[in-house]
Amino acid sequence: MVETPPAPARGRVLSDRQKLAWLRLIRSENVGPATFRTLLNHYGSAEAALDALPALSRRGGARRAIRVCPPADAYDEIDLLERLDARLVALGEPDYPALLRHADGPPPLLAMKGGAGLFVRHHPPVAIVGARNCSLAGSKIAGQIAGDLGAAGFIIVSGLARGIDAAAHAASLRTGTVAVFAGGLGHLYPPDNEALAARIIAEGGAWVSEMPPGWQPRSRDFPRRNRLISGISHGVVLVEAARRSGSLHTARFAAEQGRDVLAVPGSPLDPRCDGCNALIRDGAVLVRNADDVMAALDVTRSLPPLPPLVEEPGREGDLRPDDVGTDARQRIINALGPTPVDVDELIRHTDLSVSVVHIVLLELELAGRLERHPPNRVSLSG
Repeated sequence: MVETPPAPARGRVLSDRQKLAWLRLIRSENVGPATFRTLLNHYGSAEAALDALPALSRRGGARRAIRVCPPADAYDEIDLLERLDARLVALGEPDYPALLRHADGPPPLLAMKGGAGLFVRHHPPVAIVGARNCSLAGSKIAGQIAGDLGAAGFIIVSGLARGIDAAAHAASLRTGTVAVFAGGLGHLYPPDNEALAARIIAEGGAWVSEMPPGWQPRSRDFPRRNRLISGISHGVVLVEAARRSGSLHTARFAAEQGRDVLAVPGSPLDPRCDGCNALIRDGAVLVRNADDVMAALDVTRSLPPLPPLVEEPGREGDLRPDDVGTDARQRIINALGPTPVDVDELIRHTDLSVSVVHIVLLELELAGRLERHPPNRVSLSG
């Protein structure tokens, strides 16, 4: 069995009013997780940040008024989640996955169904992902690894896809498994895994999504889901991943997030194994069974310090956006281009204060003129 030391309860529970404001802010136009944190750190609350959005986007050069999520839309989303017997879990609340807080740009809110207390039982989460059109052997090894890891105290995380994902979920139903959705919790995908998804909840597992419950999954939503899978987990085990597959995206995200990447080798004659074999060649841990996974993972290693929890007093002092001069804004815009640059390098290059640079980047992003790239890079869009 995995033994991990008990940890104190984390965070606090937001009030209904705070959670509504958080939901409105993250659902507003051009507000992503990184922008959300910057706004709350600067303005001290989501309500104050919502009031500031229109002026910030105008200063950033927006050609039209930014769409701020109205209260009615947020209430509708919360009502739909309640009808699905699901709930919103905020960053810093006890049910929020602990490891995800350490990822770059964690979602401020997660929609979750089932799994109450699942992430506070100190059972380490491990992801198992792979080919949808897997072989019988691949399905069998994925199920064996998931079942043995579950019996040893691990939570199994996957994406509820056909093939390897489904095999991993099915083998860990009784020990704890988490299905991460690409769309909203109201859109089960693929539909033929409906019975498996229902059993996950019945056995005490969880569904998780960062999208609104009515969101129909699109192709570009699956990489976002894969980043969430790796962010929740200590490591990612790949079984039968082809080259340029979504599973390899999950492995790349895991590496960027400082998670372990492990792969089951396969026949060089089977294209479904090309991705796993290439990962092993490039340094991923070769695993044959759950014992290999447990030997490779260090679930007791110390994680980097967490950034300050949002909804704290602003760290930017008394500097306001309208205190930033036109020359300073132009120096930052001139230093940016289509090639991503590190924000710290941008600060040094422009010789401006951290507060000024972050405010201008915030304005540009809210105006739709800035893109963020992991781990801490930005570029001008369009």
